[in-house]
Amino acid sequence: MSSSWTAEVETKAPAAAIFKAAFLDWHNLGPKLIPQIITGVTLISGDGSSGSIRQINFSPVMPFSFIKERLDFIDHEKLELKTSVVEGGDLGNKIESATSHIKVEPKGNSSIVKVLATYKAIAGVDVAEDIKKAKEGFINSVKAVEEHLVANPGAYA
Repeated sequence: MSSSWTAEVETKAPAAAIFKAAFLDWHNLGPKLIPQIITGVTLISGDGSSGSIRQINFSPVMPFSFIKERLDFIDHEKLELKTSVVEGGDLGNKIESATSHIKVEPKGNSSIVKVLATYKAIAGVDVAEDIKKAKEGFINSVKAVEEHLVANPGAYA
């Protein structure tokens, strides 16, 4: 049985800039903004369009060393994307599958970042604490990007 969690993060940055920085250029920006968690991001296959796979490498503060995620869908005009974990993380240990559907919506000169994360836990495994950490990690990542964009208003314009 699949379960899900959601989060909404209001930011002071324009929607298009948040979308570009947090999701399209995360392979460059993530390791710079939160190096204590992300040590690097590598494009494994593709060119960043639908079907591309990237590997996110984590520092020892994380319970796993990497995840590989596939970009299943992207709409640059609607500022929306969907990813699936294809390897690493808790895949095979605690969960059978995990996807994230992310949409960035304009709100005046600001934006709201929405995520719907769907996962299928392995039978008998309690993932409540993992879900709490994933949600906090998502929110903290978006807030780190927001801080960067507010401090550098011309970035990702």
